[in-house]
Amino acid sequence: MQRAGVLYLIPTTLGSDRLSDVIPEGVLRLVPELTHFFVEELRSGRRFLSAAGHKGNIENLTLFELNEHTKDAEIEEFVNILLRGDDAGILSEAGIPAVADPGAKLVAVAHLKGIKVVPLSGPSSIILALAGSGMNGQNFQFHGYLPVKPEERRSSLKRLETLSRSTGSSQIFIETPYRNNAMLSDILEVCSPATKVCVAANITLEDSFVVTKSVAEWRRERPDINKKPCVFII
Repeated sequence: MQRAGVLYLIPTTLGSDRLSDVIPEGVLRLVPELTHFFVEELRSGRRFLSAAGHKGNIENLTLFELNEHTKDAEIEEFVNILLRGDDAGILSEAGIPAVADPGAKLVAVAHLKGIKVVPLSGPSSIILALAGSGMNGQNFQFHGYLPVKPEERRSSLKRLETLSRSTGSSQIFIETPYRNNAMLSDILEVCSPATKVCVAANITLEDSFVVTKSVAEWRRERPDINKKPCVFII
C-alpha cells in the first residue's frame, strides 16, 4: 500500500525578510526538500520560498492557492496529492499556518483521511503578543477578527471587557491593519479607564512594540498603528 504524504505546516515571517532571525534552521533545511506547497497568495508564497532555499528553482515547484475563496472540492483535490504519496507544505501569509488562517480547512480534511500533519516551530504573533503583554498566560481566549460594523464591534469589546473582568482571562483579538486606528479608538471609547489593554504591533520587526497600559493611559498618548499588523489584548 502506498504511503501517504506528510502535510507540513511551515511558518513564515511576520513581515521581516531576515528569515534566519525568526525561522528555525530545521525548517529552512526542510523547505528545499519539498516541491508541493499550498499558499495563501502565489506572489508572496514564491517570494518566501525563494528566500527559504528555492531561489532559481521556483518554476519547478507546484503551488496551489489555499485561501478563504478555496472551495471544498478543491480541498479534496489537494488531499489527493498527499494521498498519492507527495509530501507538501502549507504557507500562511504571516506566521504559523492554520491559526486564524484558511489552511485549517486542509488540515481538518487531512486528519479525516489519516494523513500525518506536522506543525513546525516559528513565529506566532498571538503567542508572542501574549508573552510580552504581562497579562494572564494561564487562561486566555483568542477571538480572531471582531465584527466590522462599528456598533457590533463596540458591543463585542464591551463583552470581552466584561469577560476578562469576571474570569481574569486575557481576551485576544486582531484587526485588518488599515482598521487598527478605528479599533483602538473604539477600545478607548467603550472600555473603562482602569481596564488594561495591550497593543502589540509589527512583532519581530525592527520597529516592533508590545505595550500594556490602562485605557486612561492610552487615551493620553495614543499611537498611530495604521497599516501595522497588530494584536490587541484586554
